[in-house]
Amino acid sequence: MSATIVLREPWRAHPLSWIHRAEARALAIELDAPLRTFNGEGGLLRLSDPVMLRAIGRLTAAGIPYIGPAAAVMQLCYDKRAAADRLRDAGIDTPAEVTSYPMVIKPRRGSDSLGVRIARSGPIPADHLGQELLAGTEISVAVLHETVGAPLRIELPPGAIYSFAHKYFLRPRRIPIVDKQAQKMALRIATLFGVNWAARVDFIRTTDRLVFLECDVAPLVGAGSAFADSLAAGGMPRAEQLRRLILAA
Repeated sequence: MSATIVLREPWRAHPLSWIHRAEARALAIELDAPLRTFNGEGGLLRLSDPVMLRAIGRLTAAGIPYIGPAAAVMQLCYDKRAAADRLRDAGIDTPAEVTSYPMVIKPRRGSDSLGVRIARSGPIPADHLGQELLAGTEISVAVLHETVGAPLRIELPPGAIYSFAHKYFLRPRRIPIVDKQAQKMALRIATLFGVNWAARVDFIRTTDRLVFLECDVAPLVGAGSAFADSLAAGGMPRAEQLRRLILAA
């Protein structure tokens, strides 16, 4: 499939850069498309979230079209407190902010579960959130232009959270499951956030709750990603995924 230019970020000594540059290269091969380093031109943006956030702001201000998330959508979802407030106002269950231990501590702004950890003592760092520690099953659902993939159950070790290391280096098995509530909720969340392109919505299901964790509106979309696997398990072949990602953007 021929496609627009695939744009990657400049090399830097950071795991996010390595992961996203590798995905950009793989997508360029898969699409038989040119691969270039982002320099302000439009194309398929495959950049890590902090770099993406700056790039789409720059492109939007200049009126340059690109393939990727809308600036306002990413700004909202990148701020975990603002995102949770939006959903809580709509009656969607989100983790409560707490001050008692144990708790989950995460940066208020960011993505990819960087800095997310379980804490049992100590102060909450500045510009971080302390959230209730929930025990249950982690679930990930892809949404692409209002098409919802199959929920994937993340097979984490007992007591573990879906951390950056587990997402990208110690990857657990992802098992397609039937969970109509999670699919319906993923689409509703994408609608509430105004998602205009691709998203991966993560939940945790406890014994009696389905709790929103994160909406990544600039997810990895390459073959083998949770996003691609969710759509494939929901019946969307890879060729159709690529067509919708590129041609319908």
